[in-house]
Amino acid sequence: MKLSSIARSSSLENRFFLLLLLLVSLAFVWVLWPFYGAVFWGAIFALMFMPLFARLLRAMPGRRTLAALAALAIILVAVILPLGLIVASLVQEASALYQRMQSGEFSVGMYFQQVYGALPAWVTGLLDRFGLSNTSVILERVSASLSKGSQFLATQALNIGQNTFDFVVSFFVMLYILFFLLRDGGALARRIRDAVPLESGIKRELSGKFVTVIRATVKGNVVVAMLQGALGGLIFWMLGIHAPVLWGTLMAFLSLLPAVGAALVWGPVAIYFLVTGAITQGLVLIAFGVLVIGLVDNILRPLLVGKDTKIPDYVVLISTLGGMAIFGLNGFVIGPVIAAMFMATWDLFSKAREEAAQPHALASEPATPAKNANEKQM
Repeated sequence: MKLSSIARSSSLENRFFLLLLLLVSLAFVWVLWPFYGAVFWGAIFALMFMPLFARLLRAMPGRRTLAALAALAIILVAVILPLGLIVASLVQEASALYQRMQSGEFSVGMYFQQVYGALPAWVTGLLDRFGLSNTSVILERVSASLSKGSQFLATQALNIGQNTFDFVVSFFVMLYILFFLLRDGGALARRIRDAVPLESGIKRELSGKFVTVIRATVKGNVVVAMLQGALGGLIFWMLGIHAPVLWGTLMAFLSLLPAVGAALVWGPVAIYFLVTGAITQGLVLIAFGVLVIGLVDNILRPLLVGKDTKIPDYVVLISTLGGMAIFGLNGFVIGPVIAAMFMATWDLFSKAREEAAQPHALASEPATPAKNANEKQM
């Protein structure tokens, strides 16, 4: 009776402790949630630039704080400040485009009417057959959609201006977390691995897969998207198209979606050039879009991501859209990472099941002929 009561007491204490652990963890996440974006990007930058910190630490052994400060300075100069300049230019161009649309200087209907009027007769006949000849209805829908988009951009720009203090606080929180994760991230990762109640082999596989997936997602998606957006903005600027930074940023975001890509931006512009008589500009834009912007994804993504960590394009598309729907702008990284970890976890589970089934299969195999002959002789 005493042993059973001790066992029941121990089981009750374990359940209570697990419940307490869960509640405290949820409370901690709740406290950090207002700054989850800062914490998230601090961790992302720490994972991405941990090799840089390791190299600096080898150059100055024993000076972890100084190496972390040097790595933080390099990240600020090489990554964060250029991104800040791009965001400032984006906000300025989005606000200017919205003002031009409000004043009537930029009319979507006028451009659409020019394209429709320049179409050949067989195309307009095909549109009539499908009931798409009512240009007023199409113009109204397109104008309404673009007006909502421009209003959203202008509202976001206004919110950034009004919430400058919150943005500055989140920015410095991210830098603070990034510094400590660079300096103490290795020890923190070991403590987390030790606390996870899994076999050491599985923990090692999962942690390695997590780091690989994070780096591959950021390098393969973000870097390729930024490069495609930069190339798209460059060709728009060279062709004299208004707001090249805005359109380049839009191409960068669309390039995160496989099977859609930046062609949704430069394609209609090229068609507009062709049907309005600007044949040279249209052909240059098509050639640049296909041969330069389009090939960036096919050439760079396999080099940056690798075959082992690349997930199917349809999974990337769905997880990116779902991640952005749930987490906002951060979701274009969070969504594919969750999808990749989901696939990696199930892959490890299936491998563990196969390895566990192998001894049973060997034990249930029939005896070999040599073994049967030996048994008969005995």
